[in-house]
Amino acid sequence: MGERQLELVSDGTWEPIRVLFVCLGNICRSPLAEAVFRHRVEERGWADRFEIDSAGTSGWHRGAPPDARSAETARRRGIEVAGGSRKVVAADLRRFHYVIAMDEENLDALRELQASAGGSAQVRRLREFEPRAASLDVPDPYYGGPRGFEEVHDIVERGCAGLLAHIAAEHGLR
Repeated sequence: MGERQLELVSDGTWEPIRVLFVCLGNICRSPLAEAVFRHRVEERGWADRFEIDSAGTSGWHRGAPPDARSAETARRRGIEVAGGSRKVVAADLRRFHYVIAMDEENLDALRELQASAGGSAQVRRLREFEPRAASLDVPDPYYGGPRGFEEVHDIVERGCAGLLAHIAAEHGLR
């Protein structure tokens, strides 16, 4: 795609790079990805250059906090998962630069929404940015045991590292 520089806005600050993570219910995978990505951005000293959020393609858990098992797995690794579930809306595909789906089902729903509502967001799967991914889907750990949450956290860590490297290269961040 080539390098895209950050855009300076009228008050002399940079327009943030907007990244939205999306799963089905916005209680396990996408809030975890939001928190992990935010943590990595903060480690690089780029917090003021990003706006990071998460949403779900369903509204089943609207307003609910992140799944306690996912949050606890992250907490043990030094990452705080917070927020409340919300459903993705058409405006998200116009507002965010990157809309990152956790699996093919959510990718299809996002692409369908984008086809009907427009928007220029890059809609991709998180594991596209994971080197040597065995699958492009981040599995849903909701009905699994504790090991499932550990595995998903490992996958999300690798995917977020790759995504941040991609965005940094695309926008000339150093």
